[in-house]
Amino acid sequence: MQLNIDLTGRNVLVTGTDTSARQAVRRYQAAGAVVHRLTSPHDAGPDAGGQGTLLPGQLFLVAAVEDGQPGWSAFLGRCRQAGLPVAAEPAAGPAGNVTLVGGGPGTGDLLTVAAVKALRDADVVFYDRLAPYQELPLLTSAELVDVGKKPGHHKVSQADIEKLMVESALAGNNVVRLKGGDPYVFGRGGEEVAACVSAGVKVQVVSGVTSAISVPAAAGIPVTHREVSHMFTVVSGHAPLTEQEHHHLAGLGGTIVVLMGIGTLHQLAAGLRRAGMRPDTPMAVVERGYRPGQRTTIADLGTITSAAAGCSNPAVLVIGEVVRVAEANRNHAGEAVDLDRLAASLLGS
Repeated sequence: MQLNIDLTGRNVLVTGTDTSARQAVRRYQAAGAVVHRLTSPHDAGPDAGGQGTLLPGQLFLVAAVEDGQPGWSAFLGRCRQAGLPVAAEPAAGPAGNVTLVGGGPGTGDLLTVAAVKALRDADVVFYDRLAPYQELPLLTSAELVDVGKKPGHHKVSQADIEKLMVESALAGNNVVRLKGGDPYVFGRGGEEVAACVSAGVKVQVVSGVTSAISVPAAAGIPVTHREVSHMFTVVSGHAPLTEQEHHHLAGLGGTIVVLMGIGTLHQLAAGLRRAGMRPDTPMAVVERGYRPGQRTTIADLGTITSAAAGCSNPAVLVIGEVVRVAEANRNHAGEAVDLDRLAASLLGS
């Protein structure tokens, strides 16, 4: 986490080895502090500033990084006796590795504790547009690199993203690859892990809150509901499904959740109807979940194509009887729901 204090022009002594203190140094510099360093307790002079460079009265505080070296306690004790505040700082994570982090549906409120910690410890963050990137300056002092992809336009190709991650880690950086949702739910996380393993780079995955569940929930739609649906299937909407896949989905029952499916909505609705799904099956399109302008359009399988003509990605499609639960929750989270379409769908069923 970044510091939420203005330290402009203040002298701050950061203790700890260069590797363990690199994050703390960046955080205090980002807060405007003039950072002084003390890398070993054996170099600490009799004054609280260490190495005789600053007197206690010239320091604003000491940021003590827990680097595991013995001997710091005596020095920090002298600092406290001199009236200097001492702030405990965690050591930076190990360098030269990659962490794939699920950023959830796009709001920092749904980042996990592990995700926040990984961002705090990062040297470089490669992020997507669906991740909560606007909040990154508050969460990390790392270098931020936008590799976001939009439908039909990839700012950086997938192969180049993997190359950047690996090269940065091999250069000694602690790399975070921040992705929307969960890295293993249509996030190409498996490919990025494989690229790291192939290059001999240590890699770990921090799961995220998938939009397949959270975005329908933001619209008041549960993906399962007692006596309504006891299963749900998550489908990618980037490419049209085959006829066999349409028949498979139509025969499963339960709830169907489609991620990023606006571009293939027409083919999906028509294919499911051909496969035997009832045209009056309720359907919802939830746009911009958890973001400004969140909106839900509810119709049925037979009319959703025209009802959602003005919808755009990012969006999550929900098909199934659980959509009717939205009638009771239509004002959930203060979002805008098209009540005319909702009423026409529900009253006609």
